[in-house]
Amino acid sequence: MPAQRPTRDEYVHWERVTTRWADIDVYGHMNNARYFEIIDTVVNNHLAASTGLDIRSLDAIGVVAEVGCRYFAEVGYPEPVDVGVVADRVGTSSVVYRVGLFQGPGEEAAAEGRFVHVYVDNTDPARPVTPLPDVIRAAVSPLLRG
Repeated sequence: MPAQRPTRDEYVHWERVTTRWADIDVYGHMNNARYFEIIDTVVNNHLAASTGLDIRSLDAIGVVAEVGCRYFAEVGYPEPVDVGVVADRVGTSSVVYRVGLFQGPGEEAAAEGRFVHVYVDNTDPARPVTPLPDVIRAAVSPLLRG
């Protein structure tokens, strides 16, 4: 049974990204690695814009603990990609995001990524897990649905 394709109305934050010739693999569709670059970039763009800070300089930073992607339709060059973000869970020290990639006017996602940030102490070389900074919690809480 095929996985249900997410629709535009499931996402809260939106950003448009461009595709480049170099994003396309020998089969004419976007290379898998590019999906993960887009997902990572859009999530971190939201955090930086929402906090107004250089998120790399916070006492606690989000590191990627998990990333995955379900593919439903090809994404290619030269059309832009609309990227929607929603938070499925905001925990004590982690955030679970879903990120939808849409190309063209349709309502169904071409792909959907799952992206998990776990927050670690940026001041300790051992990087122990630490609670989300308040400024990050304030930035991601509006991304929750329901």
